[in-house]
Amino acid sequence: MDLFEYQARDLFEKHGVPVLAAAIATTADEAEAAATKIGGKVVVKAQVKVGGRGKAGGVKLAENPLDAREKAAAILGMDIKGHEVRTVMIAAAAPIESEYYLAILLDRSNRTFLVMASVSGGMDIEEVAHTAPEKLAKIPVSAVDGISLAKAKEIIGAANFPSDVADQVADVLLKLWEVFQSEDATLVEVNPLVKTKDGKVIALDGKITLDDNAEFRQPDHDALVDHAATNALEAAAKAKNLNYVKLEGEVGIIGNGAGLVMSTLDVVAYAGKKHGGVRPANFLDIGGGASAQIMADGLSIILGDKDVKSVFVNVFGGITACDAVADGIVQALELLGDKATKPIVVRLDGNNVVEGRAILAKAAHPLIEQADTMDGAANRAAELAAK
Repeated sequence: MDLFEYQARDLFEKHGVPVLAAAIATTADEAEAAATKIGGKVVVKAQVKVGGRGKAGGVKLAENPLDAREKAAAILGMDIKGHEVRTVMIAAAAPIESEYYLAILLDRSNRTFLVMASVSGGMDIEEVAHTAPEKLAKIPVSAVDGISLAKAKEIIGAANFPSDVADQVADVLLKLWEVFQSEDATLVEVNPLVKTKDGKVIALDGKITLDDNAEFRQPDHDALVDHAATNALEAAAKAKNLNYVKLEGEVGIIGNGAGLVMSTLDVVAYAGKKHGGVRPANFLDIGGGASAQIMADGLSIILGDKDVKSVFVNVFGGITACDAVADGIVQALELLGDKATKPIVVRLDGNNVVEGRAILAKAAHPLIEQADTMDGAANRAAELAAK
C-alpha cells in the first residue's frame, strides 16, 4: 500500500525523523487556517500517489495565509496523471542549501534489503540514476544485521556526503531503518533530504510503501487506507479474504493458484483477439480450498461486476480434488440463486477430474458449459462475452 506524503511525514515524525510543521486541508478555508497556524511562508503540496507533482503544478510556494488559500484553491481538483487532488498538505517552507536522497527498499531480485543514497537529490533523481549512476550509491543490507551506526556511516561515506552533515544523515538513516522495520515497509524514501541554511538536515518529502501481507500485525495501518480510491469490488473481495484484482475486461476469471490464474489471463486475452478484443475482467485466485462458500463468494464478486459478460472457471485439482471443486460450483450456484445470470465455462483437470466433470454434467445447470482444454474454454468464454 502506497501512502500519501502527509501520511509518510506523520510516520517519520512518529519515529523521530526530522520534519517540518505541516497540516492537511481539503478546502481553501482549511488551507488558509493551516498556513496561519504554521506562520511564515508555506508550501502547498498536492496529495496524490504519483510522481511529477511539481512539474504538473501541484506544488506551490505561498507567501502568506491568503496566498496559501489561493494556491490551494487552484490545486484542489487538479488532475495529475489521472489522479484527482482531493487533499493538499500545507508545510512550513525551508531555506534550502543542499538536496540529498535516501531510500531503503526490499530488493526482491537479490532477496535482501537495499539502501540507495546520493548527494544529488531532488526532482531529477531518476535522471541522475540514468545518466550518472556513480552518483547513486547502492549498498545491500543484511536482514539479520540491519543498519547499525557503523553501517550507516559506511553508507554515508560511500555516497560521499559532506562531513558537516554526515553525522546528521547517519542519524536520519538509522531512524528511517526503524520506520522500515517497525512499520513493515517495502520502501521508505526521502527525496529531498535537505540541508537548510542554518545547517539542519530535514526530510522535506517522503514516500512509504507498506507490505499488505503484514497487515495482520499492523492494525493501525487500516487508518491509512484511502477508502475513497479503493475499488468497491476489490474491497468486498478483501473482506471475504479473496485475492482479487479488478481489470478492464469482459471475461470473469476464477482459478486456483496464482500461476494458473496468470496463464488463464494470457489465454483469454489471446482468444479475445478473435472475438472483438474481449479481455479478462479480473484476477481471482481462490487458492487451494474451493469450498462451496469460497466459490460462491468468488462468483458473487465477479457477477457483481457490470462489465462481466461471461465467467471462466479454470481449476487444476491437486490437494483439493476436482470432484470437491465441482460440488463447490454446484452448491455455489444454488446459494446465489437468481444472482447468477452470466454463462460460466468450466475447465477441470487433475485429481479426480472424471468424477468432477460427472458431477457438473449431472447437475445440468443451464449456465454451466464444460470444456476439456484451457484454450478451448478460453475461446468459448471469449465467444460468449462477445455476444
